[in-house]
Amino acid sequence: MTRAETKERNRRALLDAAFHVVSRDGYRARLDEIAEKAGLTTGAVYSLFGSKGGLVAALVTDYLRPHYEEIEQAIPPEMDLLEAVEAFARYYRRSCDDPAATSALSLQITLLDMALHDPELGSQLAASVRTQESNLIALFTGRSHHGTAVTPHQAQRLVTALRALFVGLTQGVLLGLAPGADEQYFADTACALASTATLVDQDADAPA
Repeated sequence: MTRAETKERNRRALLDAAFHVVSRDGYRARLDEIAEKAGLTTGAVYSLFGSKGGLVAALVTDYLRPHYEEIEQAIPPEMDLLEAVEAFARYYRRSCDDPAATSALSLQITLLDMALHDPELGSQLAASVRTQESNLIALFTGRSHHGTAVTPHQAQRLVTALRALFVGLTQGVLLGLAPGADEQYFADTACALASTATLVDQDADAPA
């Protein structure tokens, strides 16, 4: 095994171990336990990720990346804005039925708790999420809406609003608080939000 292969194997082992320990213990997660579970030392954590915060931020990126890749596949480039938003909404609702959805929600809540207890870690987690969300912004930018192309700024405003909407609705579905929130409900609500002038028609770069 090459040095690069060994490094990637160790990185993968630490991320997998961190997922289990962090999901269970939150901000109380200990690096020595994560390292032991991965069959490595805490020195490997610092060597590969720099710190506990760096490991957790990498965990978020590792967790989110496949979801954003699936979203890109679910939204073909020929769709206009509302068609793309509807496809995004339906994908998000289907994810609620995934067997791992409850574990995913538990991890989200745990990470939020960690961010609240450690502002520096919170900043790292936010940066990790923003990096992934930039892919969504690019995905919506340029799509046709009411005869014009969506600008990057407009796409950013929309992605921020959709994230808040879907996170809230997903929690409602998984906690049994939104029994009627099926795919069509997600799609209708998201499209109504995307059609709102304050989200779509304003651009920070527009002349006063």
